[in-house]
Amino acid sequence: MAKAGPFKADHVGSFLRPQRLIAARKRHIEGNLSDEGLREIEDECILEVVHKQEEVGLRAITDGEFRRTFFHIDFLQKLDGVSVTYGDFAAKFRTQDGKEVGFRPPVMHVGGKIGHTQPIQAEDYEFLQSVVERTPKVSIPAPSMLHFRGGRNAISSDTYPDLEEFYKDLTDAYRAEITDLANRGCRYLQMDDTNLAYLCDPTIRETTRSRGDDPDDLTRLYCRLVNDAIKDRPEDMVVCVHLCRGNFKSAWVAAGGYEPVAEILFNEMDIDGFFLEYDDERSGDFAPLRFVPAGKTVVLGLMTSKHAAVEPADLIKKRIDEAIRHIPLEQCALSHQCGFSSTAHGNDLTEDDQWRKLDRCIEIARDVWDYHA
Repeated sequence: MAKAGPFKADHVGSFLRPQRLIAARKRHIEGNLSDEGLREIEDECILEVVHKQEEVGLRAITDGEFRRTFFHIDFLQKLDGVSVTYGDFAAKFRTQDGKEVGFRPPVMHVGGKIGHTQPIQAEDYEFLQSVVERTPKVSIPAPSMLHFRGGRNAISSDTYPDLEEFYKDLTDAYRAEITDLANRGCRYLQMDDTNLAYLCDPTIRETTRSRGDDPDDLTRLYCRLVNDAIKDRPEDMVVCVHLCRGNFKSAWVAAGGYEPVAEILFNEMDIDGFFLEYDDERSGDFAPLRFVPAGKTVVLGLMTSKHAAVEPADLIKKRIDEAIRHIPLEQCALSHQCGFSSTAHGNDLTEDDQWRKLDRCIEIARDVWDYHA
């Protein structure tokens, strides 16, 4: 049976939150809007963003991640054993002009046994499925998102004296969630992973070594976690992984080409496609794509979600020509390097900007691959 996706014009998943959704979430936090009231407004906004995606010509349709504050935490904290604190950890996000953006993200801890006692995405997926005419796509954080930032120190040694038991419970929980989604009809799943892209950064690789972890071993481990998480998926379920170097208010964390992880990542992760950042010099050149085996798709994130300017079509086509010196054109597709709003804060552009940029992405895909919705 043929698999649906990745499509020649695709996208990572998140969209800028409409102002009325931002206002509703604020009222909900303040106790002035019920859970039901918030969900009703979320439903209305999701219906609108679904129609916009279909109107612009996308085939993979998401809910814009409109029910989330963070692309990863909202999902991971629903696993048994995971808690979230708002402490002193500060991430160093930087903008294109070199300025630092202050951000203290929530920090996850594993204090008890990881478990999956109830579905996480079920209700959200079923609503999305009920309102789309094309392929509903679900994005969830990769399993490594519960390990890399805190490492051993964020995982209770009383509960998990042996980290292999933690990895087993984590991937068991993911398998249960993915099986539930598959049973509800989901056939296009994306896992979002910042850690593998961070391990491309020489400074972060050195920091990782200094805490006692080997970056290559972690790359292999994170491939294994994904493989274990998806091993029960149906044959016709597409699974992709999106690699990200940080995406918060148009700022970023890591820099460095894919060479340090490429051979391991592309050959040992048993998935259908990779969404790769390639929107500026931070991502390096295309030479690492020589390691991508036949049968896997690379969605080239040549356009940027961080800034409003719409990329010239000729420039993107030239970059595609550079990429296919290392990988066949038929194994490539096009997207922006990341979502427009990985957190509810959103990037530095307008809703109109994001649709113009997606329109250009689809225009280019039509010219290059004869893409059609």
